[in-house]
Amino acid sequence: MTDPADILRKYWGYAQFRPLQEDIIRAIISGKDTLALLPTGGGKSICFQVPALMKPGLCLVVTPLIALMKDQVANLQKRNIPAAAIYAGMYYQDVERLLEEARRGKYKFLYVSPERLQSNRFLEYCDGMPVNLLAIDEAHCISQWGYDFRPAYLEIAAIRNYFPAVPVLALTASATPEVQRDICSKLLLQEAAVFTKSFTRANLSYSVIEEDNKPEKLTHILQRVSGSAIVYCRNRKRTREIADMLEQQGIPATYYHAGLTGEERTARQELWINNRIRVMACTNAFGMGIDKPDVRVVIHYDATDALEAYYQEAGRAGRDEQKAYAVLLYQQQELKEMLKALVLQFPETTEIREVYQCLVNYLQVPVGSAEGIYYDFDINDFVRKFNLNITVTYSSLRILEQEGILQLSESVFMPSRVEFIISKQTLYDFTEIQPAFDPIIQTLLRTYEGIFDTPVPVYEKQLARLLRKPELQVTEWLQQLHQRRIIKYSQRKEEPQLCFSQERVSAQHLRIDAGRIKARMQAYKARLDAMLDYVQNRDICRTQLLVRYFGEKNAQPCGSCDVCIEKKKTPLSAKTGESIATQLIAQLADQPEDWLTVRNRLPAIEEDALLEVMQFLIHEEKAGRDADGKVYLKQ
Repeated sequence: MTDPADILRKYWGYAQFRPLQEDIIRAIISGKDTLALLPTGGGKSICFQVPALMKPGLCLVVTPLIALMKDQVANLQKRNIPAAAIYAGMYYQDVERLLEEARRGKYKFLYVSPERLQSNRFLEYCDGMPVNLLAIDEAHCISQWGYDFRPAYLEIAAIRNYFPAVPVLALTASATPEVQRDICSKLLLQEAAVFTKSFTRANLSYSVIEEDNKPEKLTHILQRVSGSAIVYCRNRKRTREIADMLEQQGIPATYYHAGLTGEERTARQELWINNRIRVMACTNAFGMGIDKPDVRVVIHYDATDALEAYYQEAGRAGRDEQKAYAVLLYQQQELKEMLKALVLQFPETTEIREVYQCLVNYLQVPVGSAEGIYYDFDINDFVRKFNLNITVTYSSLRILEQEGILQLSESVFMPSRVEFIISKQTLYDFTEIQPAFDPIIQTLLRTYEGIFDTPVPVYEKQLARLLRKPELQVTEWLQQLHQRRIIKYSQRKEEPQLCFSQERVSAQHLRIDAGRIKARMQAYKARLDAMLDYVQNRDICRTQLLVRYFGEKNAQPCGSCDVCIEKKKTPLSAKTGESIATQLIAQLADQPEDWLTVRNRLPAIEEDALLEVMQFLIHEEKAGRDADGKVYLKQ
């Protein structure tokens, strides 16, 4: 058998493995079920890709993230490793073709969503599929008590009946001890080998700052810390506002959220990865699968509701092992609102049924239909038309998804489809009369096999390259051919998609387990409390607090977080404080000034000391802040 290090060198060009990778690989090669907890950036994919390449057959990879599937397939193909992905929104002909090719041994890796494993069509192809390893990414999604529960994960274990001798590798970046036990139990892992890399990040400095003027503080941090940055925001609107604000301050920035088109997201991501844009202001839709080791600072403009999510997102800083910073900004009012929102996160069953009834009315879905069908779904339009609360609506849809009633995807790419709907003779007659359409028609016929028999996926970009015409022109031709009833042209979709997992029933017959929802609410409340404890903590090293949450008991104080630094500070002497106060008052004598101006005018004073004295003057009501955040002297 080939040595794992040889595979690593051959395909990835690395001289050695990262910590724990080779141990995990050797456990899999020996046939053991394995649970691997590797923090963000720990190289999880190598752990299943290397052993799969060492053995004949196919590695079946289960992941819920379409973007991650596509990225990993593209990266494998670049290394001349045959790989494919099956995900929501694909047409059944394409799915069947890929499954048949996988069964014939064309691929080394087949990526699928957990929902796909449950389909009868997929299960039919499992018989005879040469699977050598089953890899479950984001394995924490299997736990109802975890922060990202997905009900389809509970059905994964059933696939093991088709491949009884095949080892299972469960992977996650963050799981509490309770969730780890849940993973092993629900996936039926037998005497699992468990590998846990320390959750400590020696190069990452954590800070939490209570701040009334977040825009100013954000700008200040980015001016102090050079290099690539991510700013996480709670909602889409804020990502744009922050990117615009930073641009006005001369800091190159853009924004990213799931509401942008696939092309927009890809273009902005590439600008940031290639350092043509310094700051990415984004929702949590950004970051998964992004391979950018030189991020110097991750700033959370808003607190998250779970330490698992915060740890993963903050951990995208400093993957190159160089010094990096994770900063969380908050206001007390926000924390109170997070607690108040708890009741909206878990609405009553009557409210859930009402949202369901509005949904089927909105989509015009008759009773007994819709199972497995995808619908374009704009949640903002939906709540507007039915005058619903957006938080209650989104929470109700999430619960309906967790109860296995529907699936909601924010980014499903469905390529354009074309089928000729006239005879070949009629088509010939048409081109005689309308020769301007002959190039596009001939290109379609030459490029896409079977286009006369069934709708086939077509790609406007590819056609534009072949015809040497703008993509807009190609789209216009296709639309005109559709209007003239020469072809049936269904344009590509990238809108959010909603799919019913079971046939539509009347709202009163909807099966909702109120007890299970209450238990999830209690688990959510425990996670939220842990997050609020982290935010308001001023006594315990932040690294110690974080890793203790994940079950790691013996971590030493990091020495670099805000709590550790505060403990190491030497208190200002009265004489030094008075001297700084005198200089500060002199600077503010004529007019209010912002923090950056004051700091730049007093460069000899240590920044923390200057800030401490300024806050003291404000607390003693000798100074104040105006509406623009500028500091002024009180009379």
